[in-house]
Amino acid sequence: MATVPADEIPGAEGVFDTPGRQLLADLVSIPSPSGKEDKATAHLASFFEAQGREAWIDDAGNVRAPGDDSVLLTSHIDTVPGEIPARIEDGDPELAAEGPVLWGRGSVDATGPLAAMAVAAVDTGASFVGVVGEETDSRGARHLLEDREAPEAVINGEPSGWDAITLGYRGIVGGDYTVTTPAGHGARPDANAINHATAWWERVRAAVAAENEGKEAGGFDTITPRATGMEAGPTDDGTAVVASMATRFRVPPSETPDSVRVLVEDSLEAGEIEWGQSIPPQVSSPRGSVPAALRKGIRDAGGEPTHLHKTGTADANLYAAGWDVPVATYGPGDASLDHAPDERLPLAAFDRAVAVLTTACEQLRD
Repeated sequence: MATVPADEIPGAEGVFDTPGRQLLADLVSIPSPSGKEDKATAHLASFFEAQGREAWIDDAGNVRAPGDDSVLLTSHIDTVPGEIPARIEDGDPELAAEGPVLWGRGSVDATGPLAAMAVAAVDTGASFVGVVGEETDSRGARHLLEDREAPEAVINGEPSGWDAITLGYRGIVGGDYTVTTPAGHGARPDANAINHATAWWERVRAAVAAENEGKEAGGFDTITPRATGMEAGPTDDGTAVVASMATRFRVPPSETPDSVRVLVEDSLEAGEIEWGQSIPPQVSSPRGSVPAALRKGIRDAGGEPTHLHKTGTADANLYAAGWDVPVATYGPGDASLDHAPDERLPLAAFDRAVAVLTTACEQLRD
């Protein structure tokens, strides 16, 4: 997908009439899948510099614009892969969209929240960081935790809808299962590595189902197992059969990454699992300072705030655990369009989100 200048986006004439809308359009038109964020990070840094703010790109590739640390505004620059040509369309009355709508990869997750935060940071002097790698390994957020002092509070940018606040996310832990068995004739009754791997996964699923019994399927309070890849077959020399499976588990607040690891390992009868990095679940109190500031911003912008708990995982989890400061997540966009082929954001919702964030920063500074 090639970069499209914002002023060449179909239907754009007269629409990108504020610095914020222009930044949003520019960033949506620049492809920035995880690992390929360079052009977007350079453009974001230049936005801050043009507004008279110090900004630089750190060793991880994050855009850093230091400021008032009473609150850190941070969202991610990277998107998932996928081409959605940037364009402007009129709002769909059935979806209650107001005015022009910007289509494009990242418009919701999370370039919309990112651009809204950048504008609010310029308007209020708040600290800002655009991080990389959130859609893969959260390397930008992990680097940030190691490389700077904790702010007094964090607003993390993810789509919640301009009039809603996300108070919690499930955590995540991933592991790679591998089993090897000697090669043998297909007529023999002995289980080979492929049989062991599939049987292990069914035991895992049964153990998780038992743990989730009585809870809403796939809900915020459940463990969700997911096999994300599998390779299996004979070795090149024909002496053995090897099966490997990549797995990921969503971790609810009632569990920890360690407790999920124990549950999964108890299902092993053959083979082994090598665990990767994990992210703990995160839940904030609605009575905290950050949700209160965001609620005021939403009401001042004409909305009635609601609170959400999401079944996914975000960098907010890492900030809450690593810095032990108040954290909440906010941003324009319909989260049901995350990663979707029809990802789009009404520009009126973007404008309101900028106003909400500006008010919230002022509240947290006072």
